[in-house]
Order: sequence, then structure tokens, then C-alpha cells
Amino acid sequence: MLKINNLYFSYNNQRNLLININLTVNHGDYISIIGSNGSGKSTLIRLILGLLTPDSGTIENTYPTTAYVPQRFNQLNTHFPITVNEVLNCYKKVQKKSLTVKIPDVLKLLHLNGKENTLIGQLSGGQCQKLFIARALLGNPKLLILDEPSNGIDRQSQIEIYGFLRTLNRQDKTTIICVEHNLQAAVKNSTALYHIEKGHGHICLPQQYIKEHLKNDIGENY
Repeated sequence: MLKINNLYFSYNNQRNLLININLTVNHGDYISIIGSNGSGKSTLIRLILGLLTPDSGTIENTYPTTAYVPQRFNQLNTHFPITVNEVLNCYKKVQKKSLTVKIPDVLKLLHLNGKENTLIGQLSGGQCQKLFIARALLGNPKLLILDEPSNGIDRQSQIEIYGFLRTLNRQDKTTIICVEHNLQAAVKNSTALYHIEKGHGHICLPQQYIKEHLKNDIGENY
């Protein structure tokens, strides 16, 4: 379980960006964090990961393994001459504990088998995103955190990635927290949404969010 209690956070002691945040993420949840640009979505993820320290409040994470997939454009210089296999093997080597999940298995899961010796600069945006999800899965995480996984990739790749995340969540019971700008995907895939607005957050069910905020049909493409 991940439990956030009465969390406040500001940068450089300026106006609070996050105000009295309370959120409980139970085993098997798929929570999409939504809100406008600059609302603090990615900051909340950095706090959960321990990259930032709250001004006050607590974050308790009892999941034995947590993995993070950042936004695609921040992940790696794709001009660097490194192959898919080398990216994954480098990740395994820098981990302090041995990883039981095998590279061929994660590549097959994400339909990247056959790309082992491909330079990452030759991958499409969608394939590159799948690679970094594969890297995260090497640690067999019980909690998977993603920051805008559909950012900058084509629609077909988005459909494939969200389909994989749904399977990972519903069949393998992996808990997922996902920062989202893609409301269609968030409503379609999540067990609940966490909406941050003016520093405050509240949880709501996808259907409740549709009624309160979305006027148009979100479609059935994801």
C-alpha cells in the first residue's frame, strides 16, 4: 500500500504547490493523476519516489519493489550508439540486487523480440517507450509509476501500450500510478482518478469524472 497523509510541498519556500494531499493506493489499483500543466502532478510523483522531500506530511510506501518510467523525451539521448540489449543489460548491472526477470521475456511481452540488436536511435517513439517500460519490468515491480506514457508517440503505439498496462494491472495485479494528460486513456484504463487543482487533490471514479468534467464521448479506442 502507498499512503500519503497531509502532504504539503513548495519550491524554495514559495507558495505551496501541493496543499494537504491525501491519497491511498491499494494493491491492484490503477490510479491516473490528472490536472492542468503546472498543477504538481509530476512533482507528486517525485515526492513518492523520494526525489523530493515534503515540507510536511508523510508518504508511506510498503510495496517491496517500485519502478519508474519517465516521460519518453527525457529518458535517453537516442543518438547515442547503444542497442536495445545493451540498454537493458546496463540497467541490470547498475542494480544493487539481482534481477530475476529475464531480458528475452520482457522483450517478448512488449513485442520487441527481434529488436535486441537494434540501435535505440532506429526505434520509433512507441518502440522506445516500450523499451523503457521493459527496463522497468526487469525489477518485477509491484508498483509501477509512469509519467505521461503516451507523450509524443503515435496513436497505434498508445493503444498497444495502454492495452499492455491494462493487462499488467488486471491480470498480474501490478499496482499502477500514472501521471496523465491523456484524459481519454485515463478514464478508459483507471480504477480511479486523482485530480489536482490549485494545489488540492481529490479522488474520483472515472464515470464520476466524465459526468462532472467531460462533455464529449471519450470513445472506445484505448
